[in-house]
Order: sequence, then structure tokens, then C-alpha cells
Amino acid sequence: MLITTFFPMLLILATLLCALTTGLLFTFAVVTMPGIKSLPDGEYIRAFQVMDGVIQNNHPLFILVWLGSVLALLLTAVLGLTQLDMVGKAILLTATALYLFGVQLPTGVINVPLNNQLQTLDVSKMNRDDQAAARLNFEPRWNRWNRIRTAVATLVSTLLILLLFLL
Repeated sequence: MLITTFFPMLLILATLLCALTTGLLFTFAVVTMPGIKSLPDGEYIRAFQVMDGVIQNNHPLFILVWLGSVLALLLTAVLGLTQLDMVGKAILLTATALYLFGVQLPTGVINVPLNNQLQTLDVSKMNRDDQAAARLNFEPRWNRWNRIRTAVATLVSTLLILLLFLL
């Protein structure tokens, strides 16, 4: 009985945290990165370093949302195996797989390493050509994968909202 009442609350929490993660990715895709795009190379690198530094310093709300979304979704998926019909299980397992492999995996394998590489640069000691090369090595790939993460996260949030309506 406790699992029966706990599952919907956990699904709501997972949906909320995944939607907040989607919003973060979306904001970077449509506001943050386009906003700093017009900056000269050195200023662009510094601006991104400062923003990423907030995340790298384990901002508590960011950590709660980012890691909490993974934990809540995984726990929801496990409990959903006993709580949902076949359609609900399919939606939840699809959303979970998409989130892990389409949002979290690219983050860990592509975006975070690019962030870390950018963090090692001392813009004040770089000439303009080096700054331009560093930006070119970072910006197109980071933005491409962030757009992919944003699209996948949006789909995941949509599937989770759909699942809430089916309960």
C-alpha cells in the first residue's frame, strides 16, 4: 500500500527534476550561449568559465536538480515495474533510457570534458589566435551536443508528463 501511494509522488518528483534540467539545458541553448556568442573570443571563454565555475563548485541547487533527477527517475523506473501496466512501463522505461543515454551520457562524455578543457585556459596569457582556436575547438561541438541534450530532455519531460496523465 505504501508503494502504491509513494509511486505517484516519486513520479511527480522525477518529472519536476527532469523538467528543471530540461529548462536549464533549454536556457543555455536559447539564451546563454546565443547571448555570449557576440563576445570577442577571450571574453566568450571567460564568460563561459565563470558560468561553468558555478556548476563546477557544486552549487547545491544545481547538484540537487541534476543528480536528483537521475536518482528520482531511476527509482521511479524500478518502482514503476510493479505499479504500471505495459503501456506505462514502456513509456517510463523509454523516458529513463533516453534520459540516461541522451542527456546524462553526452553530458559526461562530451560537454563536461569540453568544459574542463576550457577551464584550464588562462585567457590573459593567450594571444588572439590561441583564443580563437580554443573557442573554435569548444563552441560548435558544445552547442551541437547541448541542442541534442535539450531535445532529448524535452522529449523525456513530455513522456513523464504524459505518464502522469495516464495514472
